[in-house]
Amino acid sequence: MARKNGSAGTPATVALDRAGIAYQVHAYDHDPAAASYGLKAAELLGVAPARVFKTLLADTGSGLVVGVVPVDRRLDPKALAATVGAKRAQLADPAAERSSGYVVGGISPIGQRRALPTVLDVSALDHDTILVSGGRRGLDLELSPADLVTVTRARTAPIAR
Repeated sequence: MARKNGSAGTPATVALDRAGIAYQVHAYDHDPAAASYGLKAAELLGVAPARVFKTLLADTGSGLVVGVVPVDRRLDPKALAATVGAKRAQLADPAAERSSGYVVGGISPIGQRRALPTVLDVSALDHDTILVSGGRRGLDLELSPADLVTVTRARTAPIAR
């Protein structure tokens, strides 16, 4: 997989370039009317939905955490909370999601304004590469799950249902 030196120009690509992590940029025509941005991205890119991951912010009551799960599955808030040692977790209000520095629907787990505890669903490890948002709608980045864990300091756990 070729490294793209900042070709997408987002905080995510800058973070990957700084870390020396190989990735591939995949641009597509974002459809704001799509019922699921992630499933539509998978379709347009010709990639199995199990390899395309969405980034969700959750509020534990004591702070925000990031959950990264396949687009064809849902985040299990109880499993996420247990993984980060919280009593509960619920999807964050869209206004709180803006704290990531990204627009809702284009939140990348990489290069967020403030580093948050991040959990990647363990199913990512079943694939050589996965795709995550590149930091704007219509842009995904393909990289190895191990590299995603490294650059985000994530832990892996079964957080999808």
